[in-house]
Amino acid sequence: MDVVLEIADTFIGDYAYAWAHPAQSTPYDFLDTTSNSTQHTSTWQFKTANPYFSFTPSKYAYMSAWDRDNIYRQAISLFLITWIFGLVLYFLFATLSYVFVFDKKTMQHPKYLKNQIWLEIKQANRSMPTMSALTVPFWLLDVRGLTRLYNTPAEGPGLWYEILQYPFFILFTDACIYLIHRGLHHPLIYKRLHKPHHKWIMPTPYASHAFHPVDGWAQSLPYHIFPLLFPLNKFASVGLFVFVNFWTIMIHDGEYVANSPVINGAACHTMHHLYFNYNYGQYTTFWDRLGKSYRKPDEDLFQKEQKMSEEQWKKQVKEMEKLVKEVEGEDDRTYDPAAVKKNN
Repeated sequence: MDVVLEIADTFIGDYAYAWAHPAQSTPYDFLDTTSNSTQHTSTWQFKTANPYFSFTPSKYAYMSAWDRDNIYRQAISLFLITWIFGLVLYFLFATLSYVFVFDKKTMQHPKYLKNQIWLEIKQANRSMPTMSALTVPFWLLDVRGLTRLYNTPAEGPGLWYEILQYPFFILFTDACIYLIHRGLHHPLIYKRLHKPHHKWIMPTPYASHAFHPVDGWAQSLPYHIFPLLFPLNKFASVGLFVFVNFWTIMIHDGEYVANSPVINGAACHTMHHLYFNYNYGQYTTFWDRLGKSYRKPDEDLFQKEQKMSEEQWKKQVKEMEKLVKEVEGEDDRTYDPAAVKKNN
């Protein structure tokens, strides 16, 4: 994240902080690059975080009372980067998935909610600022050099690790998320934190980030704990951050491609949204199998004509309504009346 922060500072942050919190009184011609009326008073020295390329800071990098190493400035910048970057990834990947992958017939399912996409987007946008704020302390540990992130393969454990770090990261985070996710289904926690995400019985890609903010943050903890415990190339870290967001959208897209006993794909995750107490894993089915919470998706889900059949839907609704009473009590969702009427 230090490379991302450095780029953001170069093109936006330096100018914004020099204007908002100058080291001395700033003249009216602040943005006039030909003016020499402001002196550079900061003692901060530039040292790039990027071993491959860097951008020379402008004079505005030295004109704020908060230089680039100031922890308050870093916290504010990292919060804004996480929030804005998260929104961009969410809307970009979720919209692409909705347009090109998501089966629109899902919206005719009797358990599809009234105005569901709007409600999913609303929930996600309400949660993202808080999730971003809660994530900032981990990014601060990163940019201040308090994790085991490293710059180049030469600084890592060896070339072998440049490949193995990816499956290692997946295995570690998958195990941790399984435990966290299963814990969120404990009766004392579920209704307070995890129920907002289970509002979506038949999710769309926009449900991928529609969490209670503490729930979303809790399930992201393993990604930030990993580089505190194990070495990780910092460029791999950024790539994995994008991948994690992309995968989260993929398992909510309703396109059941991965009929695999190993991969926890969209079909497995649909089982989780429909039947609550199964398939807590994020990437694989291993921990669910070990914890006896694995539920194999119905074979009909992988047959395009059958997965959206009324017979399949009635079967799903019958079991789901029984389970929702056990898990939640009264079902307080408001379903789309057009879909309900059509399927009765």
